[in-house]
Amino acid sequence: MYNDIIDLREFYSTPMGQMGRRLIRSRIRRLWSNLSGMTVLGLGYSTPYLQPFQNEANVVLAIMPSTQGVFHWPEREPGRVALSDDGELPFPDRSIDRLLIVHGLECSENLRVMLREVWRVLADGGRIIAVVPNRRGLWSRFEQRSPFGHGHPYSAGQLRKLLRDCFFTPTAIEHALYVPPIRSRLLMRSAPAVEKIGSQWAQAVSGVLIVEASKQIYAGTAVPVQRSVRKRPLVALSGGARHRKAG
Repeated sequence: MYNDIIDLREFYSTPMGQMGRRLIRSRIRRLWSNLSGMTVLGLGYSTPYLQPFQNEANVVLAIMPSTQGVFHWPEREPGRVALSDDGELPFPDRSIDRLLIVHGLECSENLRVMLREVWRVLADGGRIIAVVPNRRGLWSRFEQRSPFGHGHPYSAGQLRKLLRDCFFTPTAIEHALYVPPIRSRLLMRSAPAVEKIGSQWAQAVSGVLIVEASKQIYAGTAVPVQRSVRKRPLVALSGGARHRKAG
């Protein structure tokens, strides 16, 4: 089950959430250093990580699952985000160059259907990045501290196997969040040093895994059945926050 949009936004407004965003975003940037001229799509709750690409990529859009809810994004700009079922994305085949999934895989109730849709909309030669909680890390064990404590955590081997089974080829892996999810100013200030030490000596216990994969296209290989896309426009929300009613 997906995290609630209110909880996600509140987490990323806290010092812990801002720290996590910076550390994860730096790892994503190592994998995708230049997206000039590309079409980029974020799934799940990816908007905190899409900001660096806005002035670089040709188009940057975000889809949030209907069971999660949505907020307008980017702030003070025309909306580039919409609600959709994760098993039926409102895009043509092979229309997306890069696709980022955050707070998505671990929460999806139709995981393989979701990845089939990701495969369908991804361009030939396109790549995805999936950010998921690490099964062996501390962040997956503290449900009340962060959204990375919700859903189904993965080991690196499990995530690679899932992607291969869904016709993606893992190409790189990064690790982030070695700092434990504890509200401590001292830990927040020491986060860069802890990340450096952790990346050298303790990758197995990072808080999140960041895996890049490319779309598999093999002649004669059975690929997921392509369904026709629902004929509806992608409506970018332009008002205030839209989310499920409380209570």
